[in-house]
Amino acid sequence: MKMKQDLPNILFITADQWRGDTVAYAGNKIVKTQNIDSLAAEGVAFLQHYAAAAPCSPARAAMYTGLYQMNNRVTTNGTPLAGSFDNMARAARRAGYTPTLFGYTDIAADPREHAPNDPAARTYEGVLPGFDVGQSLFENAAPWKNWLRKRGHTLATLKDPYLLPPPDGEVVPTSAAAFGEEETQTAYLAGRFLDWFDEQCTERPWFAHLSLIHPHPPFVAPAPFNDMYAPDAVPPLKGGDAADEVFDRHPLVKLLREQSDASSFVPGIEGSVAEFSAHDFQRIKGVYYGLISEVDAQLGHIFDHLKASGAWENTFIVFTSDHGEMMGDHAMLGKGGFYPQSQHVPLIMKLPYCGPQPATHAKTSAVDLFPTLLDLMQLTPENDVNGQSLLPFLKGEKPENWRDSVIWEFDFRHLQQNLQLEKCVLPEDHQLMVRMCDNHLFAYSPSLPPVLFDLQADPDCCRNLWETEDGKRMASPLLQSMLQERMRAANDTLVSQNVLFNNANG
Repeated sequence: MKMKQDLPNILFITADQWRGDTVAYAGNKIVKTQNIDSLAAEGVAFLQHYAAAAPCSPARAAMYTGLYQMNNRVTTNGTPLAGSFDNMARAARRAGYTPTLFGYTDIAADPREHAPNDPAARTYEGVLPGFDVGQSLFENAAPWKNWLRKRGHTLATLKDPYLLPPPDGEVVPTSAAAFGEEETQTAYLAGRFLDWFDEQCTERPWFAHLSLIHPHPPFVAPAPFNDMYAPDAVPPLKGGDAADEVFDRHPLVKLLREQSDASSFVPGIEGSVAEFSAHDFQRIKGVYYGLISEVDAQLGHIFDHLKASGAWENTFIVFTSDHGEMMGDHAMLGKGGFYPQSQHVPLIMKLPYCGPQPATHAKTSAVDLFPTLLDLMQLTPENDVNGQSLLPFLKGEKPENWRDSVIWEFDFRHLQQNLQLEKCVLPEDHQLMVRMCDNHLFAYSPSLPPVLFDLQADPDCCRNLWETEDGKRMASPLLQSMLQERMRAANDTLVSQNVLFNNANG
């Protein structure tokens, strides 16, 4: 297919599990993110951008398709994405690009399109349909470990690169990883992307998706990033003391704390996240901040290379994350549930030949990313989508009738056997929808008590007003607003065609 001559290069970057308040350009005075700060200074920073679901597969399905979970139906890691949906890679091919992946997409293939014994139908680490693969890097990190082996690392390091002994008197280690700052998974993928970039024809636009694993756990960083941020220097935890019984007041919070394996975050630690103290969380948080600065440093190498090559000016750049990270707030780690820390993520966009614009507080969603790329590529989607293009913000325009709230979903039916509930419920009742506007956050689940926070009086979301009579009265209009948004989000792919057909035929 011949490409439109005015299409730019596209670099779509995701850094996994990067929460939205851990960037300097948004006002964090501790974390060092000079390279993405510079990117924000040349484009637009979206300060109220939210993932549409969690964990990774549901979050990415929404991002890649522009559809809420209620429509794409990817409910957890391993739930297949129906092959019928349009997505950003397929659209890029229609525009004439060869979209190329570096990293992973965590999209399980539609088993109806594969033979029963096909390995592609038996993993949640499938590649989004439409992507070529420049360099895969899945959970076992085999290519990276082989690269480390060739660089002289021992078998002991390669067996478990993130396993570190804790110092005396501590639960959480903060010592440096056995590999160096130029040997991280981020550095490895950055190098593979730059090798590929140098081979691209300068006369034809390219599309690359750089999908980085960090700052996703395990929370282990190389020197100098491992101790760049002292535990007592990072922001204090939100939500009270880790031993406070308030954290177990809501059954979903209790479940997520008790079912989250501590070793998933810090290898070698036994027990659950519920056993971490506030002191432990602060030590983990210091390393998490270090991982953020490590990723930022590698992005700086990429940005410098693009500038030196002359490609920077004609490259549309998106930097974001699939979902956030609780990072000790409300005594939780990981993602999922109703707290905004799990869903608030960074978003920066730089549009070629368009000057920087002020940062915006407009509420934007992961489902807006695919429509934005469609707008950029001058295409229409092959099915109905829920999001809206963000290009007007990049051009200094304010879109009419922009949303005043965001919604996200969390399906926890895979944990239902661990919930202790008094009433009998169906498996599909174990899901949650959250609607957040400027003043309130309201979460509703058929199987669990609702949650209502007054964000003006209680920005840290510590007091569930649903537990009060006044709160129950306040919730009624909020529930109506949520229901209205839920109904408006229904997939309308063929609705207009049906209306035209019915009108034409009486």
